Amino acid sequence: MARTASALHILVKQKELAEDIMAKLKKGAAFDVLAKRYSTCPSGKKGGHLGEFKKGQMVGPFDKICFNGELFTPHLVKTKFGWHVVKVLYRT
Repeated sequence: MARTASALHILVKQKELAEDIMAKLKKGAAFDVLAKRYSTCPSGKKGGHLGEFKKGQMVGPFDKICFNGELFTPHLVKTKFGWHVVKVLYRT
């Protein structure tokens, strides 16, 4: 079972905006460009890159996607912070 993961994310307040970002990604938009433009998280300045983190370190629904979701596929996740578009890069 994976103990660490690395992911990119874009955090927004509105579900509609998160869904619009997902649609743009499906059409080929660059994740880092969208993160810099839309994300309200400080990681947005780094293209949404969160670096490597341990299982249980992130808020529940986010953590679940990062350790169980498909790699390299954008996922939409709701947490107490808002709506996240998450792309898991790897697990170790």
